[in-house]
Amino acid sequence: MLKWTCDCGPTLYELCQVGELRLIRRTERVPGEPAIDESDRWQAPEADAMWIALLHGLVR
Repeated sequence: MLKWTCDCGPTLYELCQVGELRLIRRTERVPGEPAIDESDRWQAPEADAMWIALLHGLVR
């Protein structure tokens, strides 16, 4: 895991590295088992741009 958002809310986002590619993982805390989704895998510059867009509320 490279970066992550605050885990104080119901949804946590993580910027992860897998080999040479990166992805964004979203964990939603729901009753029972958490719901985990992962984005497509991108090269670092594209993933970093998506991460910044996510933090600024431009993508979900």
